[in-house]
Amino acid sequence: MNYTQWLLFFLIIQIIHFLGTWKLYVKAGRKAWEAAVPVYNAIILMKIIRRPAWWVVLLFIPIINLLMFPVIWVETIRSFGRNRLMETWLVILTLGFYIYYVNYALDVQYITDRDLHPKSASGEWVSSIVFAIVAATLVHTYFIQPYVIPTGSLERTLRVGDLLFVSKFHFGARVPMTTVAAPMVHDTLPVLHTRSYLKKPQLPYMRLPGFQKVSRTDLVVFSWPADTVRQFFKAEAGVKKPIDKKSNYVKRCVGVPGDSLEVRDGYVFINGKQLELPGRAKPMYDYRVYSQKGVSSRVLDQAGVSDFTRTYVTAPLNRSQFQILSTANLMGAQSREDGQIELMTGPNGLSLEIIRKAGISSIKEVTPRERVTTMTADMVRELEKISAIDSVVRILETPGVAGYNIFPQDQRYPWNYDQLGPIYIPSKGDEIALTPETFPLYRKIIRDYEGNTASVSGNQVLINGSPASSYTFKQDYYWMMGDNRDHSEDSRAWGYVPEDHIVGKPVFIWMSFDNFKEGIANWRPRWNRIFTTVGGDGEPRSYFKYFLLLLIGYFVFDFFRKRKRKQPKS
Repeated sequence: MNYTQWLLFFLIIQIIHFLGTWKLYVKAGRKAWEAAVPVYNAIILMKIIRRPAWWVVLLFIPIINLLMFPVIWVETIRSFGRNRLMETWLVILTLGFYIYYVNYALDVQYITDRDLHPKSASGEWVSSIVFAIVAATLVHTYFIQPYVIPTGSLERTLRVGDLLFVSKFHFGARVPMTTVAAPMVHDTLPVLHTRSYLKKPQLPYMRLPGFQKVSRTDLVVFSWPADTVRQFFKAEAGVKKPIDKKSNYVKRCVGVPGDSLEVRDGYVFINGKQLELPGRAKPMYDYRVYSQKGVSSRVLDQAGVSDFTRTYVTAPLNRSQFQILSTANLMGAQSREDGQIELMTGPNGLSLEIIRKAGISSIKEVTPRERVTTMTADMVRELEKISAIDSVVRILETPGVAGYNIFPQDQRYPWNYDQLGPIYIPSKGDEIALTPETFPLYRKIIRDYEGNTASVSGNQVLINGSPASSYTFKQDYYWMMGDNRDHSEDSRAWGYVPEDHIVGKPVFIWMSFDNFKEGIANWRPRWNRIFTTVGGDGEPRSYFKYFLLLLIGYFVFDFFRKRKRKQPKS
């Protein structure tokens, strides 16, 4: 819906409100016309139901208003003596239209001195829960949103199992475009696994003022532009989602509007100069590690490496033994020509406890001469110090050889994850020359993000059916990449991120767990990451102990304060 359609919708709502309440306004000592004036009628209604005038603001905040409307409906009929539980349910289930029946069919009287306090313990609980949901939804939608890192695309800058607070106000909170949705959930209802929103009506894109713009090297949470997934890890037909209901991703912004960007040997170059990352950034790349004596898991662990596979060889296993080993996060198994079984695990390997439990008497870990692993520069330096290691070589894709699923998915651009570009990142108002050769770079922007029809016919580009030699962009765009450069699906796969897809900025890690994907029983707190800031230079500094001291101090103070109150006065 555009702004004109929303204005008409708003006026229709005002007419519906007037027709359903004008007699109630009169019975409350007001004028009938006061029920017809937009916004003013809401202020008068707050006076009639004896609620604060600032509640009117909540009625105009998307998502929050969905919670407030039922409250207002119930308060309205109770102000005229309709307190029965059945009537409460009727006004909610009829979406407020039961008020028409009260307005025209019942001879009700306005209660001027209505008691606003709940008349039962259950009523008190309901009031408290409604207030808590409204407050939490307001904070979640417009200020701070919790977020968990589920994948390793930013390892080791942000780690799998980091629980973050994402600020909405740094870049300015994006006003929800989806107007009818369940509060505090994203695109799917828990347990039911069904859509949590209605696709229509949609608000036009709006953003509240922020105090920062997205800058180069910022970590950013955004709506995944290519998202057509109803449910991850489930094969089914794609769905078209509203922008604010697309899955949230977190990556590093490496290119801002107006930049010329190129990836050379996996390194980002902006306007011809290599991009300098902040001190907390820990980019990772794939390396081939070689040792004539064998590259042991112990050596990799000693260098701080945690992204590698371990292989064990054992005699044939029965069904029961295999099931027990599967509980140890087994990644795979295969038979060898000699009849033995190869078992593949993550870096944690198989513990003695699980081996004994499975009743395996003979098992050996394979120590190959060459292993591929993902490392930061610090890990590489530590590994090179170990005398048993002969060489550590970076794995690179060759320039001019097209990779799999690489932007812009066109044979004229044989790019890959290590070699890409140069490309131009559009800024709002920029005009670019449009030819059949450049069209693939901006096709998705023109079609999907800015709502045009676009195609190539012979040597001409057609936009909305007419020949076009240039195009002017309607919004800013960004280029996002993961710090785990060889294991991140990012802009190198699906291209630019539009400004209206930006969600917020990660600012704080309040909890962090190792083994996050191995079940809650295996979670291990990373104490050095709990209560740390995301930005800044140097190693993260935990403020957890200061938080505990503050919490203990509060409880001690509260204990003595209550104790003092209980002492009899002399």
